[in-house]
Amino acid sequence: MLLFWIIVFSLAGTVGTIVGGSLILMCSRQARDKFLSAMVSYAAGTLLSVSLLRLLPEALELEKPFPVMGTVLTGVVLFFLLEKLLLWRHCHEHDCEVHSAGGPLIIIGDSVHNFVDGILIAAAFLTDFSLGVTTAIAIIIHEVPQEVGDFSILLDHGYKKAKAMGLNILSSLTTVIGALLGYFALDYLRPAIPYVLALSAASFLYIATVDLIANMHRQGRHQAPWTQVALFLAGIATILLATGLHH
Repeated sequence: MLLFWIIVFSLAGTVGTIVGGSLILMCSRQARDKFLSAMVSYAAGTLLSVSLLRLLPEALELEKPFPVMGTVLTGVVLFFLLEKLLLWRHCHEHDCEVHSAGGPLIIIGDSVHNFVDGILIAAAFLTDFSLGVTTAIAIIIHEVPQEVGDFSILLDHGYKKAKAMGLNILSSLTTVIGALLGYFALDYLRPAIPYVLALSAASFLYIATVDLIANMHRQGRHQAPWTQVALFLAGIATILLATGLHH
């Protein structure tokens, strides 16, 4: 039964990609940009709250503080290096160095990123069902607007709508592959789970602070500060509510 829920939540991001991509076809560029800006603020709140209120406390219950926090630090350094190598991409803007590299790099980066997300979802569910749900929600909230943004970029690079949608769906399906691998591997390697949770926390912290919050500051001219704060707090409230309901 647990495997069923892992697959369901892993597929939810793919469904969101399809729905989001379909909506984009009916929206103007201005409306699309406003949606992405709003979701950046919302996703920042969800990722921070899951990292600090769910993943780290759970990891610290399973392992001593020093190795857990050391893993978090290692993870932040690792994600910094990966981003420098353009493998771990979280750009939410149309005009950025990574997006200008073209469609293939976007798809490769997304596939790697989504594959790791699948492993994180499996590790969270194997630790606690409630933790799995909140972790998956945070990943989906972050991934859907990013996938929609990638879909927009592929269109801007001259890809036909059907091909752009198909490539986005294929890259998002690697989440399921990662989740299945994580479920069957981590079930036999349970001592590794607190370290996987710590790496998950590091990933969420890095994305939320280095990418999303920085992006919010850059968008200050286009989005009212009170709107950003409200959406940021709404993201935190969503995770708190989800945690409370499942407990």
